[in-house]
Amino acid sequence: MTQQLDPGMFAGCAPIPPPIRIGGKWTAKIVVCLADAPRRFSELEAVLLGITPKVLTESLRAMARDGLIARTAYDEHPPRVEYALTPLGRTLLEPIAVACRWTGMFVRERP
Repeated sequence: MTQQLDPGMFAGCAPIPPPIRIGGKWTAKIVVCLADAPRRFSELEAVLLGITPKVLTESLRAMARDGLIARTAYDEHPPRVEYALTPLGRTLLEPIAVACRWTGMFVRERP
């Protein structure tokens, strides 16, 4: 028989939802795309194969709301918008790299 879970196992955690959402399908890939420099929407869209403009927009908005990225709109014609990692977003680079290495070592291609 397995040991029952301790009802107080999360007692040290704040009783609120997590402040950021890192489990989205595209979040980690967007973070990696922004690792070296700010990028425009079209640059992100070009390398995130399979993402729709709607989903990219939703992902970027959620990441900005969560404080992972900053959106900068320039007063130019035509308009220019860039997305960049915030210091909080940069903290995800190492865990994402570890997850990528783990995936490469242990996850096999699915049929």
